[in-house]
Amino acid sequence: MAPKKKKEPEKQYANPQNAYIENAGVVIEQPITETIEKNYMPYAMSVIVSRAIPEIDGFKPAHRKILYTMYKMGLLSGPRTKSANVVGQTMRLNPHGDQAIYATLVRLAKGNEALLHPYVDSKGNFGKAYSRDMAFAASRYTEVKLTAICQELFADIDKDTVDMVDNYDNTMKEPALLPVTFPSVLVNSNVGIAVGMASQICPFNLEEVCETAIALMKNPDHVISDTLRAPDFPLGGELLYDAAELNKIYETGVGGFRIRSVYRYDKENGCIEITQIPPSTTVEAIIDKIVELVKGGKIRELADVRDETDLSGLKITLDLKRGADPDKLMKRLFKMTPLEDRFACNFNVLIGAMPKVLGVRELLNEWTAFREGCVRRRVYFDLKKKKEKLHLLLGLRKILLDIDKAVKIVRETEEEREVVPNLMIGFGIDEIQAEYVAEIRLRHLNREYILKRTEEIDSLAGEIAEMEETLRDVKKVRAIITRELKAVIKKYGQPRKTAIIIPEEEDEAVEAEELPDYPVNLFFTREGYFKKITPQSYRMSSEHKLKEGDQIAQTVESTNAAHLLFFTDRGQVYKARAADFEDTKASVLGDYIPAKLGMDEGENAVYMAVTRDYRGYLLFAFENGKIAKVELSSYETKTRRKKLTGAYSLKAPLAAILLMQGDGPVLVTATNGRMLIADTALLTAKTVRDTIGVAVMSLKGPAKIDGLRPFEEGMLKNAHRYRPRSLPSAGFLPKPEDVMEQTSLLD
Repeated sequence: MAPKKKKEPEKQYANPQNAYIENAGVVIEQPITETIEKNYMPYAMSVIVSRAIPEIDGFKPAHRKILYTMYKMGLLSGPRTKSANVVGQTMRLNPHGDQAIYATLVRLAKGNEALLHPYVDSKGNFGKAYSRDMAFAASRYTEVKLTAICQELFADIDKDTVDMVDNYDNTMKEPALLPVTFPSVLVNSNVGIAVGMASQICPFNLEEVCETAIALMKNPDHVISDTLRAPDFPLGGELLYDAAELNKIYETGVGGFRIRSVYRYDKENGCIEITQIPPSTTVEAIIDKIVELVKGGKIRELADVRDETDLSGLKITLDLKRGADPDKLMKRLFKMTPLEDRFACNFNVLIGAMPKVLGVRELLNEWTAFREGCVRRRVYFDLKKKKEKLHLLLGLRKILLDIDKAVKIVRETEEEREVVPNLMIGFGIDEIQAEYVAEIRLRHLNREYILKRTEEIDSLAGEIAEMEETLRDVKKVRAIITRELKAVIKKYGQPRKTAIIIPEEEDEAVEAEELPDYPVNLFFTREGYFKKITPQSYRMSSEHKLKEGDQIAQTVESTNAAHLLFFTDRGQVYKARAADFEDTKASVLGDYIPAKLGMDEGENAVYMAVTRDYRGYLLFAFENGKIAKVELSSYETKTRRKKLTGAYSLKAPLAAILLMQGDGPVLVTATNGRMLIADTALLTAKTVRDTIGVAVMSLKGPAKIDGLRPFEEGMLKNAHRYRPRSLPSAGFLPKPEDVMEQTSLLD
């Protein structure tokens, strides 16, 4: 029997699929530390540096690539384009899939309501940041373009203000950072989860951020809280103010604060309507938690809960059972549901490709340094262009000395390549200047054209000297930054959306108490003393005891259950009830309001408003001639808060306050003796408390408003003379025969 032949090894083929791979299938031991170092660490660094953590311009790479793509597509002006078109173009810079790019685009859009100042003007369904289940439409249905504020992101980007780097396949250039003209890193919120670290930056009001940046450039020791009041969220809400915690965030970049939902009680339908919620939760999460509490028997006052969010905005409706107290219920829900939630801050930002946790002061200083670099590069770019132009014009000026000679040189030169060298020799100019001269059209080779061009030389030289001085002087650079920040405030500044409230002990769980209600006379003096006297007591003795030099400023007939609002000279209002004060007599000095209500040191009460139902409105007259009309309901709160900030505008000194139940004529007087009668129906009532109002009296020189009171028939004999045809008006000087109450009107 013949021996079996040995099996020959398989041949190696050129085809890679059949090629022999050495050690294939063999397990090779490798230390875990080496694996992490070679594989995991590069991945972690890539996520930290190139994906999850924002940089000093306020953007992550994904945001920057989308916005820059839209900018290059010309979407800063003109009509919108399909989102799918933007996503496809962005893939040239971003190697992610279209769904990841589109999800990032959605959050930048106005329709999503995730940003205070959206960067993308959207049309179509982009979902909502406050909804977990409201999904955005596909990119083929929605349309986008850049919003106006994006002009501040790309200003002078073509003037070498930032570094341009290669994209992932080295076929295009993209900016490493955007030359933002305002601190966008603090204006729009940014949340990112990297490897081993995270970033969560809360948004602030644009005007407050820019004012703070300007103040820090002028004074490095500026107190941040003086200009940056508190975070401001696109969904609104009420921020429970904690000065110590906010100062900690401002200094370290780490900390937290509580945000509470805003609600109103619809008495007619017996339901609570929640219209603003914290940014860290969703409508569905709130409803799920409330349903869970109802099923568990912890909440018994609710008959139904439903989501009524529509095109008009967010709304969660809670139907109450008969006899339920809405305020008490909401206090419990604040404690037991995400209707009140904590926002944790971690200001982690990439500075020079290194993650750093910075406070607001350090962050704005870093942004200022970054912006200084952008401005310097822009000035240097313009300087270089102007120097090149000046160089050409200086050569042209030499030609002006003998145009005929220049023409003769060109005509007598046999070869074209010899024209430039011959001009250089003939006029003593360099090659660049000679090229410029040689390219001048024959029709321009006249004395008039050359004179007009060379007239620019002196102005160019002055501009160049000014630019060189700017590059040497950091103060001039910062003056440019300040000017740009003020322009941003003027163009894009908007009122705060998140209200600031001072938490009080009464907010925890105030039990409604039955107050005895009876008529009282309320007195308030110019020095800040208050008296509550019953009519019987006042009839027995009506002679007031007052501090020397003091006098009664206001007398009001009301009841013991009335609410009292004491406005101060620092733009704040302190609230109390008449029942909080003891009944007294005219023969006592009374309660000193600043001490009784715990006002700030040096703060004085200047006006007392008395109300039972918060109907009517307040008139605030300012010394500059403006009057603001604010609805009294703006000062009504669901809980018994004692203090409200921003009671009226502090942009101009306050002259007078007046409470009115309805529209009617008021008499306005000024220090120059002029007066006018204005009808308050001509003024629009505002719900914003710190409005500056509208001009009513136009004043000249040192004159200012010094009085405001309801006008009654008999005050002026010929009242029609003092009614202006339109507002504002300079007012009228009173005639002796018109003044019926000379003393009371002119004192």
